[in-house]
Amino acid sequence: MDAERTPEDTAQEAGPLAVCLYGPTGVGKTALALSLAAQLPVEIIGVDSAMVYRHMDVGTAKPGPRERAAVPHHLVDIRDPWEAYSAGEFRADALRLIPEICGRGRLPLLVGGTMLYFRALWRGLAPLPQADPATRREIADTAGRQGWKALHEELARIDPQAAGRINPSDRQRIGRALEVFRLTGRPISTLQAVAGRTTGVRFLRIALWPADRAQLYRALDERLHAMLQAGFLDEVRTLRGLALMSCDRPAMRAVGYRQLWQHLAGESDLAEAGRQAAVATRRLAKRQLTWMRAESANLDLAVPADDAAARIAGLLTRSGVSRQTLRCNMMDAP
Repeated sequence: MDAERTPEDTAQEAGPLAVCLYGPTGVGKTALALSLAAQLPVEIIGVDSAMVYRHMDVGTAKPGPRERAAVPHHLVDIRDPWEAYSAGEFRADALRLIPEICGRGRLPLLVGGTMLYFRALWRGLAPLPQADPATRREIADTAGRQGWKALHEELARIDPQAAGRINPSDRQRIGRALEVFRLTGRPISTLQAVAGRTTGVRFLRIALWPADRAQLYRALDERLHAMLQAGFLDEVRTLRGLALMSCDRPAMRAVGYRQLWQHLAGESDLAEAGRQAAVATRRLAKRQLTWMRAESANLDLAVPADDAAARIAGLLTRSGVSRQTLRCNMMDAP
């Protein structure tokens, strides 16, 4: 955290204020957001690539009807699970919602762990070429012959930075990175680095850290077990029954869903699917923590998960967020 940067500094910058609360999966972001909403006039904007999908409730730990009735939630249940939702769409939706919420005299609280969405919001999007069907077919044909592992290795040779942050099993992102390179001759990481950053919004960035990583991993295992007890497998079974669904849909990249889908397809027993889901969840948390460390220079506040609610609420209140800043938000909103 930059010791010279305070919420008061942020509140004096131009444009409406939005608070970004992010952390690894399972660290308690949703519970913390609801606690803050009980103390401050906020509306929550979800920053979660899985919660945007309808019919995916148990496995995403989505806030229930009671929580969503208590405080307005945005960008939750806005797509069917066979539809795509991109970082660019998220950015456009968030930048539309922020001034609308400010105009109501409330504070936008962006909460989630999809770090790609936060990056797109803060830094803008790279001017990437549009999809090219012929190039995509060539890549898919190569994957069919050599496997996606070989294509990830190819990406590592031409763009080590992109390969380092893309999971070797993430077919969509591997394919897109290779497509961009073949169309432009430039690595996708290079193009993304020149994205614009201007949004007209003041972001107060708060990172929620686990007190102990081993404890987080144990909590993730316990949460997965509780999800299975609460009907996670039945939820995936219902998804498989939807006419337009398949395992290749973007929604099925969410941890746990693909593994249970493969179990229901007869590719593994339930115990093995659960083990694979647990491993995938831990890997997700590790990637999120790595990203958070890389972004630590841009933080306004870093707090441990077990002492976050009171510290954040106190910080926001002391900085005038609940009073003066909200009035400024109303004046700054179009």
